[in-house]
Amino acid sequence: MAPTYEIETLLAGARGKIVAGIDEVGRGAWAGPVLVCAVVTDLSEPPGGLTDSKQLSAARRTALVPELERWAKGIAYGEASHEEIDALGMTEALRRAARQALDALPRRPDVVILDGSHDYIGSPWPVRLEVKGDQASISVAAASVLAKVRRDAHMATLGCDEYGFAENAGYPSPVHQAALAELGPTPHHRLSWSYLDDLPRWRHLKKHRDAAAGEGQISLFG
Repeated sequence: MAPTYEIETLLAGARGKIVAGIDEVGRGAWAGPVLVCAVVTDLSEPPGGLTDSKQLSAARRTALVPELERWAKGIAYGEASHEEIDALGMTEALRRAARQALDALPRRPDVVILDGSHDYIGSPWPVRLEVKGDQASISVAAASVLAKVRRDAHMATLGCDEYGFAENAGYPSPVHQAALAELGPTPHHRLSWSYLDDLPRWRHLKKHRDAAAGEGQISLFG
């Protein structure tokens, strides 16, 4: 199913409110930042083939970026580093990144479509939550592609070839897990996450955060 403007049209209403689509990438990675993209459109026809970034090849996502940049009326990014994630927890890190992106748009949106089931943005923006929003909303789909390409490109610049960041973007691929077990975390890893509990040689590096500062993370290590 291709995304449409159904949600944007409903939220814009007769008064033509400015609607921004928001998506994030990097939430489940073990290394690197979390990145949020905000996109505003004029409800014009989007570039052909636009859909959820996960349904597109890396080459197609990259090719779409200049088309999306010419088409969109506003694109902005926000980012929270792995250090911020460790210090604040993922929810607060996402909130800061999303607000940074929204504040950077050329025009302040009146309402936001947020991919997912949890509003990590909060006031002052009215937020419409949309599960699988990147498959339903054109502006969210655009944000998903732009965020994915931008973060993947950043992760590829970090080196750490043994960990395969250029291929896995900091997510726990087999290559990444094997390198962690043998070599330990890099300066780009999130050290508050529970994968370290499963690495006896490196467990002492784990950073412990007050539970009140943010949610924990379940173990993902196989």
